[in-house]
Amino acid sequence: MRRSGRSFRAVSSGFCVAVLLVACSSPSGAPVGSATATPSASPSAASKAALKPASEASPRPSAQADWKTYTTPDGTLMFDYPPDWIVKDRAREAAPGGIFIEVLTGAGRSIATLRTNIVTKANCTQKLPYTLMDSEELPALAQHGVKPRFVFEGRDDHESYPSRPAPLSYGITSAPLPTGRSACPIFQFFNWPPGVAAFSGVYDPLVTTPGDSPDADTPESYTGTEEYDSLRQTITSLRPAD
Repeated sequence: MRRSGRSFRAVSSGFCVAVLLVACSSPSGAPVGSATATPSASPSAASKAALKPASEASPRPSAQADWKTYTTPDGTLMFDYPPDWIVKDRAREAAPGGIFIEVLTGAGRSIATLRTNIVTKANCTQKLPYTLMDSEELPALAQHGVKPRFVFEGRDDHESYPSRPAPLSYGITSAPLPTGRSACPIFQFFNWPPGVAAFSGVYDPLVTTPGDSPDADTPESYTGTEEYDSLRQTITSLRPAD
């Protein structure tokens, strides 16, 4: 697992990352590479600390034996999820020819969405300090020799936009891992015919784990929770349908 060398605290959920800024129309057809999209965010309190890179460790255990398996309506993909979680088919909101699936916890909180045949607009206008708290390669989803990976990552644009908290999200990406101490804005999409797909979610520091207060919940502490283990295993279990 990747963990930052320093805690990052965001104090508002009023932000949006590139993974959510998608035009759900016809596919672009272009493979995902190193390009990224520019995120936007609504004003809120400033972030407390800069983000820093981290190092990679071994993957977590595989999904439990009592988990359920969901196969997408088009029969192309499948994933595992906890027995008390909920999977919703939001077909009316899907891109033409694609799917739109939402995964929720047993309490009904949205944890991730899976979409295919979507359109993205890549744009890297500036690089920002980043952190990579977790990463795992996913060879089962490889396309044209490119293996996507699961990442839990963040960016910090506090110097440019003091009123914006840093975007933090987890999901699958076909973009190469950033090198150095800065990276383009978050862009979590992966190649999946006939276009591009996304299986991801946004980390919200105000939605805390049981027993934590909002100002005590950090990305680092979240990676040690049962919920994070479950969402990570759910997303990384995505694979071509049998």
